[in-house]
Amino acid sequence: MVMEKQLNKVCGADIHKKFLIATILSREGTKQTDRFGMTLDDLLAFKNWVIENGCEQVAVESTGGYWIPIYSVLEGSVDLIVANAYKIKHTPGRKTDKIDSQFIAELCLNGMIEPSRIFPKADRDLRTLLRAREGYVNDMTREKNRIHHALESCGIKISSVLSDIFGKTGRYILNCLLEGLEIEDILKGIKIKSIKKKSDLIKESIRGSIDITQVLLIRGSLEQIAAIQKRIDELEKEIKSRIASRKDDLRIAMSIPGVGFIAGATLLSEIGNINDFKNPDQLAAWAGLVPSVYQSAGKLITGSITKHGSRHIRRILVEIARVIARIKDSKLKRFFLRIKAKKGSNVAAVALARKVLCILHHLLTNREMYQEEGVQKNVKLSIEKTVPSVEMSLEEMIQHIARAGFVVRKDEGMER
Repeated sequence: MVMEKQLNKVCGADIHKKFLIATILSREGTKQTDRFGMTLDDLLAFKNWVIENGCEQVAVESTGGYWIPIYSVLEGSVDLIVANAYKIKHTPGRKTDKIDSQFIAELCLNGMIEPSRIFPKADRDLRTLLRAREGYVNDMTREKNRIHHALESCGIKISSVLSDIFGKTGRYILNCLLEGLEIEDILKGIKIKSIKKKSDLIKESIRGSIDITQVLLIRGSLEQIAAIQKRIDELEKEIKSRIASRKDDLRIAMSIPGVGFIAGATLLSEIGNINDFKNPDQLAAWAGLVPSVYQSAGKLITGSITKHGSRHIRRILVEIARVIARIKDSKLKRFFLRIKAKKGSNVAAVALARKVLCILHHLLTNREMYQEEGVQKNVKLSIEKTVPSVEMSLEEMIQHIARAGFVVRKDEGMER
């Protein structure tokens, strides 16, 4: 840790789901410890306690999401540091909440805490929406897997013939099976010629029958999928509205092969201000895409990636890498294939994920579009289809300003 400025009186807080333990520590060595709940009234009492005691700074660990309401209450009133819990681990020994709060206060008093990056509220809200969408997509995947399992248990192997049983033809066949139609009647209703040619394979895959129990389970899953899709559509509409202010950044991100609207928006929301990172390596380290290094017997040994930082950005980058690996031909795909030949597909995907992140840093910093001979993307058309114009009516402006936390009053301007 790097020594920074010294303070005269600070507060360190060990936070939990239902309460926090806070210790005020002064340069003279005086200590004052108290316990507060996590309700709004309790947090306001904590804020008043800190201010009345003249604390110059408050430090808390970034434990789960428990720090967020504390940050919201103290923001703008008290200088607050959110510390990475990994970087301020207590030394081994007797451990209590009171000791933890005192240890955090000591680090804060001596300027030994490196603050975590806290995004502006608008950026935090966008990131929350995208993470919520990711959760819904995972829920939908689980429901689809339940349907696959139910069909397999009935001896129906339609997924081995159709690439996606939840596509238009797949859903038609699935609905017919749930209604108990004969296979010949089902085949007559298929309109796509390429699938009609697979009639014999479809017959072979639907030899079993779905019993009433599986019918109920599959229908329930289909209803759940429809409900989840509705929520995803609502979130995407809001995401498109909020990302409009970063249309240029999104256009740059989407110029990279394998990056679509959701992937680009996720990258931007997870990274925040690109100027916070001096170089691509710093960004890669923040995202946890650099190898861990340790020393043994005088030798430096590299291990797997650190996985520090946001798991969401690593997930989307690996997904992008998998998409690039399926592109017909590009420099990025050739890079993937070289690593794959030496170390396997998984390592190659992670290596390409880091490369994409470093390229994005360069592009955003220099305000350039990704260019590669033979690889072209109609980014302008994609942006126009997905992101609404930044022009909006006065009423829409007021709604966005209010959503950002301001109070708008006639002839009195704005108040925070």
